[in-house]
Amino acid sequence: MSFEHYKSTSVSELQRLARDSANTAWKKGKKYEPVISHTRSGSICTSWWGKSWCENLEQYADYGNRLERGRRYVRNGTLLDLNIKKGSVNALVQGSRRKPYSVHVRIDPLPEKQMEELMNTCTKRVSSLEALAHGEFPEELKGVFRGKGGLFPTPNEIRFDCSCPDWAYMCKHVACVMYGIGVKLDENPFYFFELRGIDTEKLLKKTVENKVAALLENASQSSERILDDNQINELFSLDLD
Repeated sequence: MSFEHYKSTSVSELQRLARDSANTAWKKGKKYEPVISHTRSGSICTSWWGKSWCENLEQYADYGNRLERGRRYVRNGTLLDLNIKKGSVNALVQGSRRKPYSVHVRIDPLPEKQMEELMNTCTKRVSSLEALAHGEFPEELKGVFRGKGGLFPTPNEIRFDCSCPDWAYMCKHVACVMYGIGVKLDENPFYFFELRGIDTEKLLKKTVENKVAALLENASQSSERILDDNQINELFSLDLD
């Protein structure tokens, strides 16, 4: 490999190259969606979703040697573009060369058994999905998402490639994108469902159907809060005779 691959590039130079790449794309009618972490220290994410994604990533020793450099790349604004689709992520990361590197990440869909468990848990309480939509973590879903057999992907469920010449299994550009996914989860936790191939429309539909069914079931039951005609007459001293 050439010496260019090994030389260190300053943060200011990387940022200049990133601006040049964004301007070049804009002139060609392309609009990038850059990902930048605004935290100053510690985790690059702020929500439960983003932090949990990063913590899951960091627990795998195979990734350890490149993760720190990936975090710095996100903080320095070199993640030019990141798009999440069902089970995949396409991104552009600015490196020392003028042309950004293309990174592609593929994540296996959730196994059917775990999918059913998630559906059954979420649809029991509409408040769970309300919390998810606001970027919060419902306590009743804790056992489903975290721990052994949880919904966060394992290394065997993640595959990635980068156009850079680095021979490492996970280069710093891929690590940057993986952390960038966490930042995107801060913005919208439903990206997580998209990545794991979970049909959110189906999940929401089933939840609403269960909620309506429960309301209809309770509609015929008497309640102490409902007054009959005699009680209404007594309350307002009405004489209808």
